[in-house]
Amino acid sequence: MFKNITLEKNEGIAKITINRPEVRNALNRETRRELRTAFEELRADVDTKVVIVTGAGDKAFVAGADLNDLKDMKPTEALEYVSTLGQGLYNYISAFEKPTIAAVNGYALGGGCELAMACDIRIASENAVFGLPEINVGIFPGGGGTQRMQMLSNIGRAKELIFTGELISAGEALRIGLVNKVVPYAELEKTTMEMAKKMAAKSPVALRMAKKAINAYDRGAYEYEAQMFASCFATEDQKEGMKAFLEKRKPVFRGK
Repeated sequence: MFKNITLEKNEGIAKITINRPEVRNALNRETRRELRTAFEELRADVDTKVVIVTGAGDKAFVAGADLNDLKDMKPTEALEYVSTLGQGLYNYISAFEKPTIAAVNGYALGGGCELAMACDIRIASENAVFGLPEINVGIFPGGGGTQRMQMLSNIGRAKELIFTGELISAGEALRIGLVNKVVPYAELEKTTMEMAKKMAAKSPVALRMAKKAINAYDRGAYEYEAQMFASCFATEDQKEGMKAFLEKRKPVFRGK
């Protein structure tokens, strides 16, 4: 059924693995659609109590979006994309009724960091690296990253990370509140499963209501983020930034 992800279920716990290790599990359109389909399936599955999201291999959770999907977009196309497969996907995961845990096993950059932030809990291996480097290709995080980063850390640190594109270690991510736990790589699966089992043993109704109560904040800022993200695709800087990235050279931004 799935080409780019795997879905396993065992004793009330589902595990979704993004399975594109050859490109560090980058999220292309097809993978994003498969993620949405998997979550929709799990929402309807009464036996599933908790969902774990991770990436295949030991190099990356998700190293970001596939820029081949984005580089030639017009603003209207970018808005449609972010509303459905970008922010739309992450907001669906964030609002998903059952608890979700991101087991971050390596690079979680750009859309990968946004995917992790959309989950309820983040457990990282010591080799994990986090960042929102979109500014380096002439855009900014449009999948909820501008909002979730400041909610999980603080507004000053969020601005610093988004404005500089700086990558941070798992230890720094723990210090600023971006992740809940950091463990050795060899213990990541065990630690994640232990937490998932604790949650799965609780009342599903109480968990669902608690999550809805916690998530009951204003979503207007997400809509504005999507509009501004789409506007980037009317700029020469976006075209130059993504072209330079794909050509493996330093971009020359002209502020146009």
